[in-house]
Amino acid sequence: MRWALVKVCLAVTAMVVVAFAVPLGLVVKEMARDRAFSNAERRAAGLAPVLAITTDRDELDRAVATTEDGAAGRLAVHVPAEVPDGPPLEIGTRRAGQEALTATRELGRASITEVPGGFALLQPTALSSGQVAVVELFVPEGEVSNGVGTAWLVLAGVGAALIVGSVAVADRLGVRMVQPAQRLAGAAHDLGEGRLGARVPEEGPPELKSAAVAFNSMADQVVQLLANERELAADLSHRLRTPLTVLRLNAASLGSGPAAEQTRAAVEQLEREVDIIIRTAREAKPQTQATGPGAGCDAAEVVRERMDFWSALAEDEGRRVRVAGVERPVRIPVARPELVVALDALLGNVFRHTPEGTAFSIDVHNGDDAVIVLVSDAGPGIDDPAAALARGNSGARDGSTGLGLDIVRRVAEGTGGDVRIGRSVLGGTEVRVWIGLGGRAGAGDPAGPHGRRGHRPARRRRGGTGTRRAKEGRPPGEGSPGVPPGPGDLRERPPGPGVPRE
Repeated sequence: MRWALVKVCLAVTAMVVVAFAVPLGLVVKEMARDRAFSNAERRAAGLAPVLAITTDRDELDRAVATTEDGAAGRLAVHVPAEVPDGPPLEIGTRRAGQEALTATRELGRASITEVPGGFALLQPTALSSGQVAVVELFVPEGEVSNGVGTAWLVLAGVGAALIVGSVAVADRLGVRMVQPAQRLAGAAHDLGEGRLGARVPEEGPPELKSAAVAFNSMADQVVQLLANERELAADLSHRLRTPLTVLRLNAASLGSGPAAEQTRAAVEQLEREVDIIIRTAREAKPQTQATGPGAGCDAAEVVRERMDFWSALAEDEGRRVRVAGVERPVRIPVARPELVVALDALLGNVFRHTPEGTAFSIDVHNGDDAVIVLVSDAGPGIDDPAAALARGNSGARDGSTGLGLDIVRRVAEGTGGDVRIGRSVLGGTEVRVWIGLGGRAGAGDPAGPHGRRGHRPARRRRGGTGTRRAKEGRPPGEGSPGVPPGPGDLRERPPGPGVPRE
């Protein structure tokens, strides 16, 4: 907007300067010409008294020589012959042609004719004999245009000063209009980045001032709504403490045994998750995505840890598990708790929505600008992947909130990636989570920018660390050193009827 105003003002001022300066320059040139010929006519008329008295050559020579123009060789006198066929009398240097002299005698008034180097003023003068003599005065070109160049330079300087001044004024006006708009845009960007304290000074033109007032009011309402939402989340989470306490007391009365230990460990884990939700909801500032070279987590480590936990349940249900691509560290720009929640949502869907004994696998593919996590199973598959990704679509089934895959999708899209659902090589569902490294990866390529890169699957024996940890009631995430895939290769199962997932 600022440069647009400057350009408009520049164009308008330039047109105004041209419209006035060009005619004024022409008027100055015409005035200089008229002044030069008026002076020349006045000087030529100085010989009229002498010609009225005498036409003697000697007298006329002396009269011409005594004038400034005559001494400079610019004055001439043309007297017609006194007798027919007699020689005319000419004094001085003649420059005008005979036709111009004859035309001047016939017209009886002064005329101007162009001659080499300038102009010749021809002034007719009546003689006592009744004839007409012509006084010729040479006017050089420099005298005709004397002062015109200076006047034009002055006009050009004045026009340039007007243009520069108008541009400066327009620029100041543009700054006064643009700065409030820039502050409004910057505050909107800050608010979008999670800096809820961003506000705009309520100043500037009336329209922008009104926009600033509306923005500040909107920001206050957003802060209030977020505060109310955090309080509501904290209150709802706090209400879960009472049933959790009852569950913990009931679990304590179950005695000993693997099932009792697993129940107590699950209740403890649920209590910890509720505490985390309450603390997060009570924070004054909203959670923002971590940035910087040290941000994020090791996806391979998190996958190993979560599989160490879920492998116990998989072994109890007779599920064969395969994990690949977690032998080396895989850094991703996702906070560790967020990745844990996403993986638990995907693996929880496998256990909830596939029959016992259904095999599944996790593959981690590490590319230059993206990391792909594939969770595949040999279950019945999903008929409508788009509906499964819709937030809150639980399929009207008990035990499903319809939020699991939406949580995974938001984690992936926060890095510039995406989530897609397809048919796996096992015959069931394949959930592909594409995580952009540093937000550089974009969505849209089903295989990512570099395609899939295979890894040799790791194996372990049944009844490994994950099983023992789950049966001992130990919480997940405490030093999971091993890679716990199930034994053997997975056999493909024919696809069955689609089952919607969270």
